[in-house]
Amino acid sequence: MITRIGASAVSAVRASRELWMVFVSTIAGLLRRRSAPRGELARQLHAIGNKSLLFIAVTLGFIGMVMTYQACLQLGKVTGDYTRVGSQFLRLIVSDFGPTLTAMMLATRVGAGIAAELGSMKVTEQIDALRMSGVLPIDYLIVPRFVACVIMTLVLTIAGSLVMFAAGGLTATVSFGVNPQTFFDLGAVRPRHLIMLAVKAGAYGAAIPVVAGFCGLRARGSSEGVGWATTAAVIGSSFSVIILDFVISAGALWVTGGDL
Repeated sequence: MITRIGASAVSAVRASRELWMVFVSTIAGLLRRRSAPRGELARQLHAIGNKSLLFIAVTLGFIGMVMTYQACLQLGKVTGDYTRVGSQFLRLIVSDFGPTLTAMMLATRVGAGIAAELGSMKVTEQIDALRMSGVLPIDYLIVPRFVACVIMTLVLTIAGSLVMFAAGGLTATVSFGVNPQTFFDLGAVRPRHLIMLAVKAGAYGAAIPVVAGFCGLRARGSSEGVGWATTAAVIGSSFSVIILDFVISAGALWVTGGDL
């Protein structure tokens, strides 16, 4: 038992070190600005952003409808005052729900795709062929996905937040008769909430391709190794989003003195 625990601890430390090195190498590759394949960044922007737009919009729209319905339902039982539902809901969307839910959806779709693609290249020895050709795999494969994911996470967060708020407003108006002018009140949103949205979206967009790329590069064997890498990428990316959400939110609470 002690041997198994020790081996697991050593493996965890080694994996953490390798993940950190992938992150550092990605930042270094970004600063080196070595050329990726022609049109690769545009292709990744399309694959991560355009192909995820409908998925994000539908998911966040339904979540916004459910959350607004439940909030109005509970308020109707207690006070019956719906005047602040929209403003507080928008504040929560901007500062937390919008970027976090968008990133969780991207972790399942984009993270799995990156890990499967890189894992397939690893088990078919294409990664080794890149190294033998004098090309750094991280510069060639992960950096374009890193840049595209950071940009598109922010764009999709904004789009998904708008859909979520609009769907919530429609639900409140149709189901509970809330005045749209009352619901669509932007007064509760402050610049610090917008800064929080940008920081969280950027952090999530950076974490997902790094974790997924790390899992893909660790693939071993054949198709079974690619499956393991894909599963690990989804779990690891989702877990990293949750951890970053806690860390950033706790840091913001500390900086603002608990006034968010």
